[in-house]
Amino acid sequence: MTHDNPLHVDLLTQCWCCHALQPFKFTSATDQVVCSFCVRHLGADRAEKRDQDHLRMWVETLVDARESHRIAVDTLTATLAERDAALAGLTARVEELTNVVAGEFDRASTGPVRDLLENEVVKRADKRAVLEQRRNDRSMAAIWRLDRLHRQGEQDPLNCVCGRSLARCAEWQAIEPVRQALRDWETKNIRLLRDGQRHALPEDHPEVPQARPPGR
Repeated sequence: MTHDNPLHVDLLTQCWCCHALQPFKFTSATDQVVCSFCVRHLGADRAEKRDQDHLRMWVETLVDARESHRIAVDTLTATLAERDAALAGLTARVEELTNVVAGEFDRASTGPVRDLLENEVVKRADKRAVLEQRRNDRSMAAIWRLDRLHRQGEQDPLNCVCGRSLARCAEWQAIEPVRQALRDWETKNIRLLRDGQRHALPEDHPEVPQARPPGR
């Protein structure tokens, strides 16, 4: 009788005699699908021996399976107990830290943790403020450069310095809503520059000292 199992590879398949999953490595489609334990059962005169062996094998298999199941259950029970203990500890810590973050510092029992989080919250807020200020400075610097190219003419207040009328200059109209904010930003940074502090004025701003070329 032929079989359709793969050839020349190690695999587990059901033995046609004991019906248990057994290791095989077939070299031909006509190899007998009978495990090494059941080879001795081949032949009609060995039916009684076959049944006895199979019964003993399945009893041993059942005992092994039950023992493996017991060990697995014990291991899982211990793991769940450890997880529950860890989860209880983490839940308590989360509640404590939640109180701290919410500002209810008096309810937090761990002083060092409270102090650490207070400092961390302040540091993060300061960092966000600095990043936001730098983004605003970059935006204002870009708008300042556009304003130099599209602003009200000093000699002809009805026209933009680009040559178009204010009513027809799309760039001037786009800048106009933030022009006062731009002036305030420019004034503040000019004051910082004159005080010797960090400022955000572009390098080509008239107030920013220009570097002299080498050799002059």
